[in-house]
Amino acid sequence: MPLRNINDLEKLKKINAALVSRVERSMDQQGNAFSLFQTAISLENRVRTRTEELHSTLRRLEQSNIDLSAAKENAELANLSKTRFLAAASHDVLQPLNAAHLSVSALAEVQTSDEGKKLVRQVERSLETMEDLLRTLLDISKLDAGVVQPDIGDVSLEMLFSSLRSDFLPVAELKGLTLKFRPVNAVVRSDRTLLRRILQNILSNALRYTRSGGVLVGTRHRGDTIRIDVADTGCGIPDDQREAVFEEFHRGTIPTDAGPAGGGLGLGLAIVRRIAAALGHPVTFSSKVGHGTIFHIDVPVGIGASVDAIAGTADMERPRGYGLFGTKVLLVENDVEVLQAMTSLLERWQCLVRPATSTDAALEMLGDTDWVPDIVIADQHLDGGDLGTTTIAEVRDYLSRAVPALIVTADGSETVAKAARAAGIELMRKPLKPAQLRALLAHLLA
Repeated sequence: MPLRNINDLEKLKKINAALVSRVERSMDQQGNAFSLFQTAISLENRVRTRTEELHSTLRRLEQSNIDLSAAKENAELANLSKTRFLAAASHDVLQPLNAAHLSVSALAEVQTSDEGKKLVRQVERSLETMEDLLRTLLDISKLDAGVVQPDIGDVSLEMLFSSLRSDFLPVAELKGLTLKFRPVNAVVRSDRTLLRRILQNILSNALRYTRSGGVLVGTRHRGDTIRIDVADTGCGIPDDQREAVFEEFHRGTIPTDAGPAGGGLGLGLAIVRRIAAALGHPVTFSSKVGHGTIFHIDVPVGIGASVDAIAGTADMERPRGYGLFGTKVLLVENDVEVLQAMTSLLERWQCLVRPATSTDAALEMLGDTDWVPDIVIADQHLDGGDLGTTTIAEVRDYLSRAVPALIVTADGSETVAKAARAAGIELMRKPLKPAQLRALLAHLLA
């Protein structure tokens, strides 16, 4: 109907409102479409920006991975170099010290005057202190470098305690202290040598810082672990030194009667913490100043090794007497000073020594059919790249019998130890302690 034919004013208003509403809706729709268009363009730009940022981040991450890989390779090379250096340092630094030990021991046996004997003892103590410091510093370096690989097996605590009691009882008695080990019929999973090192360092500290009373070593079962306790009645450790005692060269208050050893080197517990970390054996302690300290070492329970079998091994380690008179020794050593010192020492024990510096030279010594060695003592690293274990194998093959043999080396690596064990050869580390050498030779010849 044409608008001019509509005379009702109200109808005209309604029609006008409807038209205005339709126009407004149309405008709103157009505005929304434009707004959506602008939003789409904005989102596209943001997506493009974020994509470029992501690509840039991925490129930086890729470069970081390349740098990290290169740094890891450099670190591994540096660690390998450090390992080789430590092995060389162990051998080269300890070689002359070993010669000095042997020479002083031979010198001690020819001294007749009290003054001469006193001077020899002073030199021996100085050499022992030097050896302890060098060995400990090398051990700390090896542990920090991660080159010490534990040889985990079943360890009889009774045999371990028996060995420690034998070593430390004379020290305790000299200071007027008691040293007790509670009997224990238990086997734990650990590295026997490293676990013994932990306990001997803790025991050494306990006896050093105890003026009266004594030290008690015992065990407690705690589920799948055995807790070894070393309790002393010493001066105790103040709360503000609980972490400091594990730091290098930290020494506590020294008792007035500590003796010539004084407070030690301050490296014992630093070694304990590192070895314990390598073994995964938590070491903690509780202490009260003026009353004493208890160290706790938590070790996993063994998986069923025969205590009797382990005891048999320990029995073989105990010397059965001496009696080296007339013993024929084939001595293979490439260091001239060590060779002379060792020869002199063995001859002082009435041994008949034939020295050699290589495998070929050792085999030449066997050309005399009237001279057959009772035992072979060889350094591991000889002239011409020869190895003592190989020399001993060839000597045994030449003689057609498993002649007793001993590797004496400054190489502290587990590789040498495993090679010796596999060949049934005894092993001693340089510098040698003559009394231990003599006892071991007597045992091998028994």
